[in-house]
Formats: sequence, structure tokens, C-alpha cells
Amino acid sequence: MGCINLSINLKNIDAYLERINYEGNVDVSYETLYALHTSHTLNVPFENLDVYNRKPILLDTESLYKKIVENKRGGYCFEMNGLFSYILKELGFKVTDLLARGTTDGKTFLAKLHQLLMVEIDDKRWLVDVGYGNNGITAPLLLEEGLEQRQFAHTYRLLNDPKFGYVLQYKVKDEYQYLYAFTLDECYPMDFLMSNHFTATYPDSLFLKMKFCTMPTKEGRITLTDNHFKVLENGKVCEQNVANDGEFNELLKKHFQLNLNTIE
Repeated sequence: MGCINLSINLKNIDAYLERINYEGNVDVSYETLYALHTSHTLNVPFENLDVYNRKPILLDTESLYKKIVENKRGGYCFEMNGLFSYILKELGFKVTDLLARGTTDGKTFLAKLHQLLMVEIDDKRWLVDVGYGNNGITAPLLLEEGLEQRQFAHTYRLLNDPKFGYVLQYKVKDEYQYLYAFTLDECYPMDFLMSNHFTATYPDSLFLKMKFCTMPTKEGRITLTDNHFKVLENGKVCEQNVANDGEFNELLKKHFQLNLNTIE
């Protein structure tokens, strides 16, 4: 695993902004944070293709920049939030790197294997996460317990658990489901290196079991897995089976604009 460093220059930041189709201001403000966050999530897909293909997942700045910006790929949490954290810090935002406990059954919280961020602006704290995947937030979420917060086609809220800290919930119809739990204890490069290594190499890791790629839209979400493609738009679902790798790759190119030359 690579070491983490901060070496992004202004030219690289401009290229990143172009990658996420962002043309706005870069001042330290909530408006800028919101615009950067939504631009990233709506333009850079969450995908596990390198993990699935057993390629090493490197977290150094150069590797993240090359993969996501130069090669026009996506990534998973350690890559997406790792790069986003670097960009925000270089722009002058106050960022704290965190780890969260995910859940697979909506009830039981697992080990701390999801990277996310907290950003503080004008005495307000925001949950920032451009790398969760299915049902993840599309914009910064105010760290306020019990407040329903609408983001495009999705609704979220944060609760507080005496054992696990903040708990992020996602509203499905009239019921809330657990996404992950986290505290505000700052995490460091070695924490992410270990969590990333486990997630990418543990034999029972979900990321090794099937290929998937997903990206939110303002109307819903598009999701591609090994043999299934689904589009959620304004509450309506359109689905189709994926017959083979050729069809999978065509859907990757058409709907996620991924550079197939960088995928083995």
C-alpha cells in the first residue's frame, strides 16, 4: 500500500475540477463545499473494478489523481474520499478524516471500514462523503441529530447511539434504514491503509465477490452489477439483465463514461 502525502498543485486541482464538471468558485464556503460535493458524486462513479480484478489499491496522492482524474475512473471510499479530502484541504477547508462502521443487514454494525469526512465551516459541522455507493449522500449533511435532510430524490437523518455515535439513516418510502455509524475521532493515514488493505484482500469481502458500479442522479440512481443493470428515476425502476462481459463494458462506457482501457 502506498503512503499518503499532500502534493496536489494548482494545475492538478484545475484538472480535478474539470473531471467533476465544476466551473464555480473555490472559496471556503458552504456553497462551494455543496457544489464540489454534488459535482463529484454526480460525475464520478463508485466502483470496485480494480478490487474485483485483484489490482492493488494505492492511496498515495499521485495514484489517486492518476486513476480518478487522468484515467477518468471512479473508485471506492478510500480512493474517492481520500482524493476529495486532499482537494478540500488544499483549497483551505478544515477537514477531519473519519472511519465509519457499515452494515449489511441494516441492524448490525461491522468493523470500521468506511472512510468519510467532517468539514467545519463557520461553526457548523458537515458530514461529507463522496464514496459510499448505494444510497450514499449526494451533498454535505449537517451534523444535527433528528433533522430530516432532503437531497435531490433522497432523504436522510442522523441519530445518536450511546455506543456507536452518530448513525446515518436513509429513508425508503416511510421507513428509515441504517447506512453506517461513526464517531468524530480523527483517523490517520495508517488507519486507512489498514482498513483499505483488509477491505481489498479479505476473502469474504463483498468487493471481491462481484463487480459493481453506481452513481446517483438528480432523479435517482443508476447501478450496474455483474449481471444486472438498474435505473431508478423519480421513483420508477427500469431493469435489465446483463448477458456477458461485453454488454457489461458497453453499459460502463455508455452510462458511467469510464475509460475501459484502464480496466482489465
